[in-house]
Amino acid sequence: MTAAAPLTAGDTMTESFSKHLNSEQRAIILEAVSRAEAGTSGEIVPMLVDRSDDYREAAVQAAVVMAALAALLISLAVHDPSVWLFIPLTFILYFPSTALVHRLPRLKLAFTLTSRVREVVHKRAIRAFHEKGLHRTREENGILIFISLLERRVWILGDRGINAVIPPERWTSLASDLASGMREGRMAETLVTTITDVGDILKKHFPHRMNDTNELPDLLEE
Repeated sequence: MTAAAPLTAGDTMTESFSKHLNSEQRAIILEAVSRAEAGTSGEIVPMLVDRSDDYREAAVQAAVVMAALAALLISLAVHDPSVWLFIPLTFILYFPSTALVHRLPRLKLAFTLTSRVREVVHKRAIRAFHEKGLHRTREENGILIFISLLERRVWILGDRGINAVIPPERWTSLASDLASGMREGRMAETLVTTITDVGDILKKHFPHRMNDTNELPDLLEE
């Protein structure tokens, strides 16, 4: 059902193509979706999220470690390594450390296992797939291109009809290419290429039909 690849690039839970792409880039992506779907009955939906989770436990861990390290450095600087200085300093410094973690959300990932990050993004993508109705298309041929920026990961998920004829591994290279392009700062161009490639694959198995209608939005927003 899925294929994934690491990405590169930032934080909040709402999808925001408008935040990361200008109006011209969004128009190009919408045109690519429309053009790709013109040759297939499949539904292709790109979705961009700033993050897939808040990672609250990791945020607390990061803040504690940062506060303790800063307190230790201060204690050594004033030549007072006693716990009577270290513990109060750690407590005081925890709050600015928490603020810093929220401003630099990638710090949370340093305290999160890679396998955990992968699982979080995978689950978020699956949830989005069902919440947005990609599993309700007439021929079960909806496909989601899910991009999670904070975690730097791309997932491509196909519905049952697609997975019955196209192996999930087929999407892996596309996800990898999209991730690579985004690392190079070419989000719009690479996404257009990915959409086009997905459309070319789908039209071989799900050709366009005369009575076909666009069942899903061409870009997903929450």
